[in-house]
Amino acid sequence: MAEVLSQQEIDQLLNKVKSGEEQSPSQPAEKEAILFDFRLPNRISKNQLRTIRNINETFAEGFAGFLVSKLQSIVNITVTSIDQIYYSEYILSVSNPACLYTFEIRNTDIKGILELNIDFSFALVDRLLGGNGEGSKQNNVITVIEQKVIGVIAERIMQDLKKAWQMVDNFDFKVEKFESDIDFAQITSQNESVLLISFEIMIGEKSYMMNLCFATFAFDVILSKLSLQKMTALRPTRYAGTTSNEILTNHLYKTNLPITVEFGVSKLSVQDIMELQKDDVFKLETLISDEQKVKVGNKTLFYGRTGIVNGHKAIKVTRKIEKNNNTE
Repeated sequence: MAEVLSQQEIDQLLNKVKSGEEQSPSQPAEKEAILFDFRLPNRISKNQLRTIRNINETFAEGFAGFLVSKLQSIVNITVTSIDQIYYSEYILSVSNPACLYTFEIRNTDIKGILELNIDFSFALVDRLLGGNGEGSKQNNVITVIEQKVIGVIAERIMQDLKKAWQMVDNFDFKVEKFESDIDFAQITSQNESVLLISFEIMIGEKSYMMNLCFATFAFDVILSKLSLQKMTALRPTRYAGTTSNEILTNHLYKTNLPITVEFGVSKLSVQDIMELQKDDVFKLETLISDEQKVKVGNKTLFYGRTGIVNGHKAIKVTRKIEKNNNTE
């Protein structure tokens, strides 16, 4: 039922209309057009960035294992961020002097920069040359000898990147040169976009940063291969089309197992064992005509008879023990 207004309420409404206070509802304002900058560096989709993050997490795990073996210390590497920025912005973020290695992916136009934190570089040199990583220098200039030592680490990083990217394709990462000044490590023009992948390296309680910078102007070669099928792949391309069960079975078939042959058993007292001398003979419980047990590991799986083949002692398997009968 509609609400009935009192005379006082009706008078108030009429007075508002006469005084101009009551106005008709205004028309909704048109939405303001927003200019779109086609030069934005976001050339890689979120799904593709997610796949690239997974690949670099695999790389970080492999590189951390290498550092653990070389530095004999607890090392943890995590991917902190993956950003698409202008190359000019990246240049401003690099310290001077710096520890930079330019690299390329062979048979493509893709170039990149490996940036190692300057303190991380000196800590690596100190530890690899027998120190404890606590040494310090009066200046941050990396000498030629230090470049050679760090170059070994850079080459290893290229190998681990190659392994990690095998889930997409067999890319070959190759170090080009060392640079201490970002102005001499140009991989693209300043107004072009780059893909910046940042890592945090924890060695003990100390934290260092490492960056991988890819020029994205030629990144279409990789983006075209990051299809939906590739995004869900969890194994390198050399295993494409095979199931996990087949891969595990293939590895198991190549596993070496110890095989022993038991010719017989006997029981002797401790006194008899202590009195044993050279050329003594003791009797076994098995006969010459009996079959010998063939053990794989600690389990008896076969029976066989001994013999000689091409001058070597051998055993011929005569029968296989069924699972139900294998109680040993």
